[in-house]
Amino acid sequence: MSRADLDKDPRDVAAMFDGVARRYDLTNTVLSAGQDRRWRRLTREALALRPGERVLDLAAGTAVSTVELGRSGAWCVAADFSLGMLRAGSGRDVPKVAADALHLPFRDASFDAVTISFGLRNVADTDRALRELARVTRPGGRLVVCEFSRPTWAPFRAAYYAGLEHVLPAIASRVSSNAEAYSYLGESIRDWSPQPELARRIAGAGWSQVAWRDLTGGAVALHRARRTY
Repeated sequence: MSRADLDKDPRDVAAMFDGVARRYDLTNTVLSAGQDRRWRRLTREALALRPGERVLDLAAGTAVSTVELGRSGAWCVAADFSLGMLRAGSGRDVPKVAADALHLPFRDASFDAVTISFGLRNVADTDRALRELARVTRPGGRLVVCEFSRPTWAPFRAAYYAGLEHVLPAIASRVSSNAEAYSYLGESIRDWSPQPELARRIAGAGWSQVAWRDLTGGAVALHRARRTY
């Protein structure tokens, strides 16, 4: 089975997610001890969606996050570059689009809000992806990035990173359809930007009013921003 490396070649990343698609949702729930459901709900709440708004859920995978967003009454589209993930979510009744985060197939200012959960760190060019998200968002529109982050308390951070190296692969070997892919998961989390750095990158990509909220001791963070021009 395939896995990606930290150079994040798009073909390797897409093939890796194709390989984990069949049991992806189950694996996420097990690895997060059920916290994934809470993170999806908090992402929806942070977007402050209103009925009838148009929302892009980028890196939506099997569209379980898109269904949660749709509880707001907004019109939500799931976009992902892994066809295997989109097929795995075929039973979820939301629009689905195969899309590359670096070349989104949407017109300028198409959406009232955009979001990406646990996908930004997997793209080859983070800043370009953030600019693409800004391009397709109308002035005044909102962004929420839900992503693994850096725990704020040093003892918890040390234990968390040790768990990524040792516990995560052991659990994935029992639950996932491609356990090797979860070695990359741990590596990508350890290599990812801490909260203040990601906030600066979001601001540099054309977003304003950037703020973040730590979840689960900072192991996950919600970054919020607005498109002002």
